[in-house]
Amino acid sequence: MAEVKVYSGGKVSAQEVDASLFGDKALVRTMKDAVVMYEANVRQGTAKTKTRAEVAGPNKKLWKQKHTGRARMGSKKVVHWRGGGTAFGPVPRDYSYQMPKKARRVALRNAVFTKFRDGEVCVADGWPTEAPSTKQAFSILEALGVTRSALVVTAERDTVVYKSLRNVPHVSVCPVGDLNAREVLLRRNMVLTPAAMDQIKERLGVAAS
Repeated sequence: MAEVKVYSGGKVSAQEVDASLFGDKALVRTMKDAVVMYEANVRQGTAKTKTRAEVAGPNKKLWKQKHTGRARMGSKKVVHWRGGGTAFGPVPRDYSYQMPKKARRVALRNAVFTKFRDGEVCVADGWPTEAPSTKQAFSILEALGVTRSALVVTAERDTVVYKSLRNVPHVSVCPVGDLNAREVLLRRNMVLTPAAMDQIKERLGVAAS
């Protein structure tokens, strides 16, 4: 059993949750592979240097080939001259790739399991609903003691909660449907709404698979 902090009605209490619902051990290699994949998928891959063909300047031969006592030189755009092109430099490329869907699901379940096992999961209600309020949302994180690093998980995409916490450093907001191993492991604590807690049990529980 894992202990979970619960914030409700302005008070913090604790309750026990069966962490074995998400597995019995952490598959570290699977989680690592998933995190590397997600990190690769967010790379822009736009690094680019100019080759000697792309550098601005004349292609005129600087001096004749022989009988000068100097090394032969065809252009001032050669790679070993200052202002010349770059040899074997980076070019735009796509770093993204995909793991099997089943492996990604196992990685997510294991990431959630480690959070429950380590006592880094909280459940909280009382989030802003009508209009964004950073003060109200942040006070919940303060009461739970997770202001330094937290992932707030909602049942559905909630723009009010997102706008309330988007300027808070090291705090992210994510709906259950967008959860992945990287999102879970990126932050120290995971704060769930009650509805999100039910959805995670239903979607990621051992019985659900």
